[in-house]
Amino acid sequence: MPAPPVSAARTEKGCVHKVVSHRSRLAAPLAGLTLLAGLTAAVPAAADDDGELAPLHPAPTAETGEMTHQADNLWFIELESPPSSDGTSPSEVEEEQEEFRADADEQGLEYTERLAFGELWNGLSVEMDDAQVGNAREIPGVNAIYPVMRYEVPESDESAPDLDTALGMTGADVGQNELGLTGEGLRVAVMDTGIDYTHPDLGGPGSFPTGRVVAGHDFVGDDFDASHPATNVPAPDDDPQDCHGHGTHVAGIVGAEGEVTGVAPDVEFGAYKVFGCSGSTTADIMIAAMEGALADDMDVLNMSIGSSHSWPQYPTATASDNLVDEGMVVVASIGNEGDTGLYSAGAPGLGADVIGVASYDNTHVEAASVVASPSGESLAYMEMGDASPPPASGTTDPLVFVGRGCLSAGDTLEGDPEGATALMVRGSCTFAEKYDAAVDAGATGVVMYNNVPGMFAGGGITDRGPFSIGVSDESGAHLVELLDAGETVTLDWTDESVSTPNPTGGLISSFSSYGMSPDLALKPDIGAPGGLINSTYPMDQGGYATVSGTSMSSPHVAGGVALLLQARPDLAAHDVRTVLQNSADPKNWWGNPGLGLLDNAHRQGAGMLDIPGAVLATTTVTPGKLSLGATEGTVSETVTITNDGDEEAVYTLGHEAALGTHGSTFTPGFNADSAEVSFDTESVTVPAGGSAEVRVTVTPPARTYEQMLYGGYLSVTSDDGTTFRVPYAAYNGDYQEIEAMTPITDGDGTVHELPWLTKITECGVFEGLECAAADGGTFANQPEGASYSMEWVDGLPDVPYVIAHFDHHVTRLEMVVVDERTGRPVHPRRNVAVDVSHVNRSATSTSFFSYAWDGSVTDPHGRVKDVRDGDYRLEARALKALGDPDDPDDWETWTSPVITIARG
Repeated sequence: MPAPPVSAARTEKGCVHKVVSHRSRLAAPLAGLTLLAGLTAAVPAAADDDGELAPLHPAPTAETGEMTHQADNLWFIELESPPSSDGTSPSEVEEEQEEFRADADEQGLEYTERLAFGELWNGLSVEMDDAQVGNAREIPGVNAIYPVMRYEVPESDESAPDLDTALGMTGADVGQNELGLTGEGLRVAVMDTGIDYTHPDLGGPGSFPTGRVVAGHDFVGDDFDASHPATNVPAPDDDPQDCHGHGTHVAGIVGAEGEVTGVAPDVEFGAYKVFGCSGSTTADIMIAAMEGALADDMDVLNMSIGSSHSWPQYPTATASDNLVDEGMVVVASIGNEGDTGLYSAGAPGLGADVIGVASYDNTHVEAASVVASPSGESLAYMEMGDASPPPASGTTDPLVFVGRGCLSAGDTLEGDPEGATALMVRGSCTFAEKYDAAVDAGATGVVMYNNVPGMFAGGGITDRGPFSIGVSDESGAHLVELLDAGETVTLDWTDESVSTPNPTGGLISSFSSYGMSPDLALKPDIGAPGGLINSTYPMDQGGYATVSGTSMSSPHVAGGVALLLQARPDLAAHDVRTVLQNSADPKNWWGNPGLGLLDNAHRQGAGMLDIPGAVLATTTVTPGKLSLGATEGTVSETVTITNDGDEEAVYTLGHEAALGTHGSTFTPGFNADSAEVSFDTESVTVPAGGSAEVRVTVTPPARTYEQMLYGGYLSVTSDDGTTFRVPYAAYNGDYQEIEAMTPITDGDGTVHELPWLTKITECGVFEGLECAAADGGTFANQPEGASYSMEWVDGLPDVPYVIAHFDHHVTRLEMVVVDERTGRPVHPRRNVAVDVSHVNRSATSTSFFSYAWDGSVTDPHGRVKDVRDGDYRLEARALKALGDPDDPDDWETWTSPVITIARG
């Protein structure tokens, strides 16, 4: 008998910010799991005897125990020749693409071409079923196939304009006020939702182009949303006006001048609109926008966009690398997937030459305030989403604590909020779900308090009448304490706003993604303020807003690059990142900063951006970072110290250890085990204008834990006391020991031995054979094999689906069609059902990908051909990250149950 079906929420790989898994209707074995991050841990954060550390406050986690479906239906087809920016003539690129189209037509490949690229990346983006991917891979000249990822825009929360504290964190205020730098003469491209060029802080009012927003294009149109079939066709125009807000916010951080002052207030902008008014965009549109920025001669490109858990070989990353080769500095957010664990950083920030930016929390938060009664304590708050704003005066109905309020996870409200103000704790489900649960129960207002230290800016709520505000964890604890004491608690509204210190200010943001890159390159590269940043917003949406995310840290760096290039105009695009990294300042561990231990190098990169340090530096240490790979013993590297000053300098060499991580990719542990680092000299004297090489030897820590990542900082301190640093990181041991294609253990502890051969038994929306429904569809395991008619039956495709979970990235995934009668592939060469390069790891420990087979292969003449009716199996092979394709031990394999093709 087939196993019970599994309902799976569908998640989109490649969100801009938070990958949100819609909760699904789960089969009984998966129901009932709830995870809640409490306000305090049971034990203090201190080193155990073996060096393991526990944070004072639990790390946020995306783990829910629910099986979720990650789906694709758009694909990049990369051709073999390099793009024209890398030396291939445009005519050769065009000819190669025409040959592909001709061969694809001759072979009967079923696809719809979206866009073609030749300048920064050579290939096409197409819409086709998963089942066609293997056939496409067999076409001559095809180098690789990647999914076209979708990217979501974040929610925001309105607030008062204030960037001052964030500017001080990077020294941008010193750059402006003491060094006289403004970014004048530099052009910064903002690829985002557009820019409100009528905003007075951005050079408005006026019509496009203006004196400050001097170039740009709308690549999609206002109504575009890649997430829905009815709105996923772009309608480009020449007006990059922002109808969402995110791009205007980003542009304000880069270079606003008015009520808000950005990092580089005299830069000129290019506005490259790749989002509509809401929803998502796709990676192919991003590449088109990159080519537009290159054509408009931009100096710096900011992309507050990223696809989580991806590879540096992904097309947006390689196209970005080619932009740097063309002389443009490319800055990109590293991602907001910190709650999904290690290797969660995303392209384009993973690009080898891209500056991938992590986020630190702002030191202060500008917020409105209420007074708690009867205590009289003033509490800062932030408005939530589009809920009705609170009044400027008056008193709330009494507060009632209702708990978490995640009804889809099986919660019940812990109190009755009818006619009262619901007090709720943040976590485990969306703000909208909490708000709706309280309002449905009759609440007249909703107060949510943070489940980790600090304030927060929540979004996604649709107004239903009652107000909703967010307060800090400390404010929440105060209100709960009053209620527990039996007090009748109300809030008195005021019209006052306060600049409130942020308890997590200057520490890595809880949402900021971890590295390393799956090829073990050290990412992120650097960090900047990104948590709770106030900046410009479209005038018709209030003019100013507060947004959190690595989206907000990236423009700090982009603006900083403009100041650096103004001061040092001869600095090459490839050298900018090294200068910034050398002068950055690593920060203490978020989990317990009082311990004085530096946070992971593979979480914060080189550290906090230091603009004056970079501008004034007369010393460079290259390379700017060391990616040591997988170390099974001592490794040695050479660094070069260059003295660009006017006098001889003496440098002292040193080492600063950072914390390591270990254990589960999805919920890593932390440890204080560090490498031993030695140099071939303790100090070195370098003449003015000269260079010196130093040999560095790194001995990894003992392998106390599984899957250890370790790192730290080489320090080079000059005789004037200035310290320059080079971050390093590595995997401790044999990287191939990580299993990639693994079973799933759900929240109840039930093990599901994926991969599975399945039938899809429920899905409301399809794009080709791919289930595009928000709930991800329902897949029924067929462990004894199954018969398939290869037809649509009752609105569902009766074709084989293989679902697979990847604990770690996969270099290549192949599925070969085997004839059950002979036990051999259906043809010696033309036998591929699936062939995908550089597969991302799954977003959570319970998410999976699906791969449909439509019963066809490519025949010896290059034509797509259906196999005869009969019995077959699919043999899957997954090449591990950095695996040797010629070493069988680096491949993981799985063979399906028997697939009977019976077309009738």
